[in-house]
Amino acid sequence: MRRLPDLTLMLVTDAAMMARRGVVETSLAAVAGGVTVVQLRDKTADDESLTALARALRESLAPLGVPLIVNDRVAVAIAAEAEGLHIGQEDGSPAEARAQIRAEMILGLSVTGPADVATVDPAVVDYVGLGPVIASATKADAAPPLGLDGTRAIGATLGLPWVAIGGIGTGNAAAIMATGASGLAVVSAIAAADDPRAAAAGLRAAIQEGRMA
Repeated sequence: MRRLPDLTLMLVTDAAMMARRGVVETSLAAVAGGVTVVQLRDKTADDESLTALARALRESLAPLGVPLIVNDRVAVAIAAEAEGLHIGQEDGSPAEARAQIRAEMILGLSVTGPADVATVDPAVVDYVGLGPVIASATKADAAPPLGLDGTRAIGATLGLPWVAIGGIGTGNAAAIMATGASGLAVVSAIAAADDPRAAAAGLRAAIQEGRMA
């Protein structure tokens, strides 16, 4: 039986932004500030080195009760015994990914616009990453931003828990959370912060404000 983790605040890693402290140490600091899920994303690392990092990250997060999700790389997610896999629209069909991973692993799917909603099968996918909400420089090939109204409208059609992603910081987190998201996924707001713990804590406060709106 697949059990969805707490999606309140998902940290999506970026090796370059986290180079000063390292991915593991930055992630642990962020968890201390309130991150509830860590998604390991690296489009350039080879499978062997990324698997080693994923294993180290999972071993550090497991005692804290924080799950690790691996972005895109099915083989890495399986080898590292990660709790989940997240794929984009260009990463193959969700059904194929589901068939490859362990039965108890959760599967996330990116949705970037109304046309992607048809790919969301609740029997296969456990949660959706919806965005970009706001234009972001983090992902060079990102789709056009949805804005608050577009995010709210698409989110209401998904029939699954979803996290908003794209251009999120403490200044807009509450408003984005108020669109109906189960949580927020962030990269630079934490990964590039001077103090990842404080950045995560600030986002958690904004998320709570958005939930009460």
